[in-house]
Amino acid sequence: MPEKILIIGPAWVGDMVMAQSLFMTLKATRPGVELHVAAPKWSEPLLARMPEVDRSIGMDLAHGQLGVGARFKLGRTLAQEAYDQAILLPNSLKSALVPFFAGIPVRTGWRGESRYGLINDMRRLDKAALPLMVDRFNALAFDKDRIGAATDFPAPHPEPRLVRQDPAAALAQFGLAVERPVLALCPGAEFGPSKRWPETHYAETATRLLEEGHQVWIFGSAKDRAVGEAVIATVPEHLRAQIFNLAGATTLGQAIDLLGLADAVISNDSGLMHVAAALDRPLVAVYGSTSPFFTPPLSSRASTVQLGIECSPCFKRECPLGHHRCMRDLGADRVLAALPNLSATAS
Repeated sequence: MPEKILIIGPAWVGDMVMAQSLFMTLKATRPGVELHVAAPKWSEPLLARMPEVDRSIGMDLAHGQLGVGARFKLGRTLAQEAYDQAILLPNSLKSALVPFFAGIPVRTGWRGESRYGLINDMRRLDKAALPLMVDRFNALAFDKDRIGAATDFPAPHPEPRLVRQDPAAALAQFGLAVERPVLALCPGAEFGPSKRWPETHYAETATRLLEEGHQVWIFGSAKDRAVGEAVIATVPEHLRAQIFNLAGATTLGQAIDLLGLADAVISNDSGLMHVAAALDRPLVAVYGSTSPFFTPPLSSRASTVQLGIECSPCFKRECPLGHHRCMRDLGADRVLAALPNLSATAS
């Protein structure tokens, strides 16, 4: 009988996109396996666009909430699924509760918070052997003695690919059309301001392409709407009719489907950067306080740009030195030089 696996998914958009690489590896190495993913409810439209996921299970818990009672109830409900294995992507104690309460016989995860007993297939992470987060996810698809295979199959890992859905309704709702080439900007970053390329640089980039006849769509969460407005305010007034701030206006599903129409994307290191990569959009990802050597966009059509000054990457939410030079000194010319040809038709 084919295996049935419960995966406890991560709590961030970008991490969930990278988790699709694990799903692809499991499907390729375990024929007939059935994959169920338990994750925050916001992730359901993202998981719906991953063909490897047979079922998504929305967990209605606030980020960081222990919620022992709710997790116990969910675990007992899932016990009837008779899973063969659980794979836990977060390293938190709370992520191990549902598989334990569900009585899943093999519970696999990296050693993290004190969860001995909750996990009975504990892995010790060798960061040098598995430098990328996606490699660490993929390694959990293999037995302990085959962890090295995670970097060998495929070589070195699959590129996540999201299935596009019909964007017609979203285009109509927001009054958008695609007669002009679309440059998508993702100027926000949930992690903190240290990951954000300055709004003035985004505005300079947008202005140059608007002057060449392109249109600009700005994506992000409600928290990013003000950043989008700041970009627009810096663009010359006569060009603003072709720049649209969709941050906070779209659902996650609509954002995914509209991003799929972009001829090119410029983004900070963010969840939407990983979405754009998984949609196979030509992409320039701007890095400062974080590193493309840990969480790069997983696409052969993506370029990364960074200055690599002496204090970066610091992995801090805000610049600890107060100058933010890793982003401030990275000008629009460098990003534009990495930008694909927008005259090409989106595939």
